[in-house]
Amino acid sequence: MLTCKEFLQELSDYLDENVDAEAKAKLSEVIDRALSEGPQTITRNGRTTVVVVGADEWQRKTQRVGNLAEFFAASPLRGSGLRLRRSKEQARKIHL
Repeated sequence: MLTCKEFLQELSDYLDENVDAEAKAKLSEVIDRALSEGPQTITRNGRTTVVVVGADEWQRKTQRVGNLAEFFAASPLRGSGLRLRRSKEQARKIHL
């Protein structure tokens, strides 16, 4: 017969082994679905906390396209004749 302390230790060891294996299996499943179906959203307490995406998609989405000068040169407002005036008021004072 086990003491209460021994039982709790065995239960703790069992949960550590099996929960870790189950968590790894679930994560592997989420990764496989992200690769085959697209981004997978993980929530905590009903709120989105993490999105798992494949590395290829991440690279494609985060790759910089052009630079700031090219961005402004391609603006639909370029050549529109839009004129912006600067305020002649003094800048507000801030404390750093």
